[in-house]
Amino acid sequence: MTVERLQATQHAQPFRPYRIHMADGRRLDVHHPDFVARSPTGRTIVVYKPDDTSEIVDLLLVASLEVLNGQSAPKRTG
Repeated sequence: MTVERLQATQHAQPFRPYRIHMADGRRLDVHHPDFVARSPTGRTIVVYKPDDTSEIVDLLLVASLEVLNGQSAPKRTG
């Protein structure tokens, strides 16, 4: 995966939620553009999850990006 492809998906107007498919089969959903931070070199990203946890991802291990149906993230209660 290239940083340019990720940036194009991340900054699309209007933003559409997307799914990151990892080479090992894991999937990470991004429901808002603020939920991803890119390292200065562009090699890694941090994906923040709705439960306030995060995961560091090496872009070389990303198999594909899937644009989702555009629904917003589920509302959090509490």
